[in-house]
Amino acid sequence: MGDLQLDKWGYQVNTSSESCISAINSYYIQVLSYGRKRDMILDAPKADPDCVLGNILAAHFLFSSDSSKASQLLDAAKSNLENATTYEKAVFDAVSYLISPARDDDSAVELHYKLLKDFPRDLVSLKRAQVVCFYMGRPDLSLKLVQQVLPENEREDYIYGMLAFPLLELGRMVDAEKAAKEGFEINKEDAWVQHALCHVYQYHCRFKEAVTFMGECSPSWSSLSSFMYTHNWWHVALCCLEGHSPITKVQEIYDKHIWQELEKSDSVPAEVYLNAVGLLLRVYVRGEIKVFEDRLKILAGCLADQGVWYLEWHLDVLTVWALTYTGDTTKAEDLLKGLKSRHSRMSKKKQHIMHKGLLLAEAMYEYGKGENEKALELLGSQFDAMECKIIGASDEQVDVFNEIWITLLISAGQAIQAIETIERQLKKREGAPFLWRLLEKCYGMLGRPEAASIGEKASNLEVAYFN
Repeated sequence: MGDLQLDKWGYQVNTSSESCISAINSYYIQVLSYGRKRDMILDAPKADPDCVLGNILAAHFLFSSDSSKASQLLDAAKSNLENATTYEKAVFDAVSYLISPARDDDSAVELHYKLLKDFPRDLVSLKRAQVVCFYMGRPDLSLKLVQQVLPENEREDYIYGMLAFPLLELGRMVDAEKAAKEGFEINKEDAWVQHALCHVYQYHCRFKEAVTFMGECSPSWSSLSSFMYTHNWWHVALCCLEGHSPITKVQEIYDKHIWQELEKSDSVPAEVYLNAVGLLLRVYVRGEIKVFEDRLKILAGCLADQGVWYLEWHLDVLTVWALTYTGDTTKAEDLLKGLKSRHSRMSKKKQHIMHKGLLLAEAMYEYGKGENEKALELLGSQFDAMECKIIGASDEQVDVFNEIWITLLISAGQAIQAIETIERQLKKREGAPFLWRLLEKCYGMLGRPEAASIGEKASNLEVAYFN
């Protein structure tokens, strides 16, 4: 063993280079704070080419963007493994499996569970494991992981945001709000905690409170990654849209805080596009797309670039809709064929898991073309968007597909089933004006006198939030 250094968590790392351990510690903060300088981990293997921890973390960082370089870093970590500390070996085992071709998500989570059992202060490994759980659509596993390490990290920065998010996804809003507020007391600039609180306010239809809160937090967002910066503004725009704020306010947020992110030299376009197209689909569902038609055409032109395809299933599903709706059906068909091809090459287990994601992409293709009957047939009579979280989307992000399904039921004349679905949603979000408008439409289709009072309820809510 060479000289040992202690990392941020107090765990031993075999390196004599202070620059190497400094780069690793700085990377930890960037990951947990959703910073835009996560590439600083590449400085660790430069400072000490033999450091196992530096090499494996750098390999994981580059895995999606530069597989060749990632492979070299992985080999460097492997070649020095006999000199690594117990902690470094545990991280190596978990991360090398995560980036291996034979990866199975359940096994990847299990390896991280084992790692965190022995080294519970490693919050970056917790974050990495939670990301895997997110793409599995398993907030229950994510919560189990954070609860496992919480006793060792009760006053630590960032831990409560990681506790709050799976609680949100499990519908435990009271617990999620409590956790997020505890995290906010520790660090008011924790973007993930701010995001969790916004989720709570939005879910409870406290739209004005959400917009005010996030507006007060927004000065701290300049150092955030393209995704986190535009995603927080996506939430603000959505609260304005749901709370029936003037559409010009949504327009302003899109222009100044989402699209303008692309002007930064270090922006990541795909991360911006995800939040941009996610917002415009909501705008479309609410019948306000005419104001955004030019913007959607520009966005669709960017999404036609195959360089941003197959990075995120969620983005691909939204892209299929945007391309089809704006008339580029050839590109949309190419993307859809590619998704089907990738699906066919998955393991049987993964194919089964992703089947609903693929059906959703096919339905969005038909929906974009205006083929509502075909879209409804693909989604099925018992559709629940929460079963599509495996595309890599939160409850809030997939909820738009529930809204689309309801509008498809209405357009097909299936008012009674639509009413049942809307009323289930209203039990959770009684203050959502859009749901009341949909309910009014259904009762109107059936010639029921309740339509008038429901419409009045919707009108009262529409003027309540921002007037």
